[in-house]
Amino acid sequence: MYIEQAYKGKQELWKYLIIPGLFFGYIALNFALMLLMGDTDTEQMIAQMIEENGEINFLIIMLLPFAVALGLLFLWVRFIHYQSITSLTTSRPKIDWSRIFFAFFLWGGITTFFVFLDYKMSPENYEWNFDLARFTKLAVVAILLIPLQTSFEEYFFRGYLMQGIGVYSGNRWLPLVLTSLLFGLLHIGNPEVGKLGYGIMLYYIGTGFFLGILTLMDKGLELALGFHAANNLFTALLVTANWTAFQTPSVLRDVSEPSMGFDVLIPIFVVFPILLWIFGKRYKWTNWKERISGKVLKEEQWKEVVS
Repeated sequence: MYIEQAYKGKQELWKYLIIPGLFFGYIALNFALMLLMGDTDTEQMIAQMIEENGEINFLIIMLLPFAVALGLLFLWVRFIHYQSITSLTTSRPKIDWSRIFFAFFLWGGITTFFVFLDYKMSPENYEWNFDLARFTKLAVVAILLIPLQTSFEEYFFRGYLMQGIGVYSGNRWLPLVLTSLLFGLLHIGNPEVGKLGYGIMLYYIGTGFFLGILTLMDKGLELALGFHAANNLFTALLVTANWTAFQTPSVLRDVSEPSMGFDVLIPIFVVFPILLWIFGKRYKWTNWKERISGKVLKEEQWKEVVS
């Protein structure tokens, strides 16, 4: 009963409209400016910012707004909705950190394995980019800020929006679909979209569905928080390219020509289902249909269940 945790706070509709309105308005404005400038100018602007500020400082500039947004979201939930951060995070009595770390190290290990496997199989696609001093600085910044960036996205989409849409729609499938689509659209301004085309949006939207299903099946954000942090952190540390959102002094630099292929669909239709099976076995998930597409209890019904 994760969505029903919203009943532990105040759910007036206007409170659920202000933060999303400001956030999506900001995203839409940035995307409109990007379209006006054109893809080439955007790439040149990013390259110029990196040249002026350096890769580490550019990464900080990218990530700091998410850290601030996470703090503001927590304050809004706590003092406007009068809801605890624990109930925004999970239906359990307290946040299960073991779940976060399990998902983090599982996906981090898998990501590391596949990056170096691809490096061994296609070394011509990579340049060795490791420099101890620069990598150490990257690691400090990435470890401190990337989990805040990914946590904001999880708390906003799979937490705040999923609970808000869920209690007002009365079902689970609508918040799952809407938050997954919105999560995908959040990435529409990424440089990867400009290079690979809008087909890459299937990956972002598919990832949104995967993280949403994780949240609904496990009745909490913990697994999604761990997975998302590992996905962005290990990628930033291990491999970079001049056409990706994260351009860092990582271990490897991808110098291959980017292309849109079936490899984009493999995570959605192969890797993510396997991960769901692993998590389901470990945490003994049942009633998949009900948890993903069932009805959300009314507040009175929920109070009777928990009383």
